[in-house]
Amino acid sequence: MPKLLINLTTAKNDTDKTTVAFVVANAGIAAGQEVVIFLNVEAVRLATPGYADDITSEGFKPLKELLTFFTANGGKLWVCPPCFNARGLNKEQVVDGATFAGGAAVVEFLGQGAASLSY
Repeated sequence: MPKLLINLTTAKNDTDKTTVAFVVANAGIAAGQEVVIFLNVEAVRLATPGYADDITSEGFKPLKELLTFFTANGGKLWVCPPCFNARGLNKEQVVDGATFAGGAAVVEFLGQGAASLSY
């Protein structure tokens, strides 16, 4: 199965990039790819319940809807542990489909032939 890794560094600080990353990720899911979004820097906030609920970008579905579709259809959210910890977020409260995975997991996934995109 083809693999796609999306490296996402933004959240509310750039709603256009954040939304487009999920649109592309969902296109990958629809095309039958195994898709991972690596949440790092500010994007780790997307792993906290309710954070994405009010993120919108003109011309696109609300991020909450895109995120729900992504995880409900097999998409994986990998959360950078140091980025998450640096922001003082609660590791006990993350959205469904989110797991903590660092650079080693990203490198391994890329080594398995995953294409990558960064937003």
